[in-house]
Amino acid sequence: MPANVFENRRVAITGASSGIGRALASQFAQRRARLLLNARRADRLVELAEQLRAEAADLQIVGGDITDPETRAAMLESARTHWDGLDILVNNAGIGALGPFAQAGSERMRQVFETNVFAPIELIRVFLPTLRQSPHARIVNVCSVLGHRGVPGKSEYCASKFAMHGFSDALRAELQREGIRVLLVSPSTTESEFFGAVVDGATLAHREGKGAMSAAAVARATLRAIERNKHEVILSLGGKCLVWFDRLLPTLADWAVARFGQTPSRRGGP
Repeated sequence: MPANVFENRRVAITGASSGIGRALASQFAQRRARLLLNARRADRLVELAEQLRAEAADLQIVGGDITDPETRAAMLESARTHWDGLDILVNNAGIGALGPFAQAGSERMRQVFETNVFAPIELIRVFLPTLRQSPHARIVNVCSVLGHRGVPGKSEYCASKFAMHGFSDALRAELQREGIRVLLVSPSTTESEFFGAVVDGATLAHREGKGAMSAAAVARATLRAIERNKHEVILSLGGKCLVWFDRLLPTLADWAVARFGQTPSRRGGP
């Protein structure tokens, strides 16, 4: 595989203003990709664009909430207008939810699914005709190791990531004959602004970053997985151990998670 395989590739990234999305944008820019960046916080998006514009082959921004159909339509219009298409769609934007399920109302689940499930699925739907025209088409869904094994105190978040895991597997099979590859990226705890985007979790920020993988490391692994045409990557040793523990000894895994994975209602982590 050529060292600069991403040069001039047309890449759209959601949730690009911080964390994994920002690191992905930076590393794609270093590889001379053409970038279409989206985030809710327009001021941060403009700041990021100013930093990366000299490196990227081209850079466009679309501010707005990805759950808004108008934002998704604006991203498609930008890609068509400036580049006549898209090669790589990275669904990275997401929110979390922390706290016991029994203490939350139905709105918390709906909020999480709107951002973590429905928005990326509908963005794929919007971009699919355009991706079909690219010989290099890739869909990258940034998920979580918690899309493989659920844990207490994050039931809504886990449910949303399990949903994207299943959807990605099914979509990969549907699109295989068309040459459109689907990559599922499953990080463990990552240095990010996760706690700034949680539902009912503003008191939990003191746990952020403990034992976390850097966003830059997640981005590097993601680009490497795209280059190698991987279907899925679980990015940490701890995450891989958790997944295999659950697969090989599910009953024991259930006991261990229930016994040691409980998080008091005012504490937690991604």
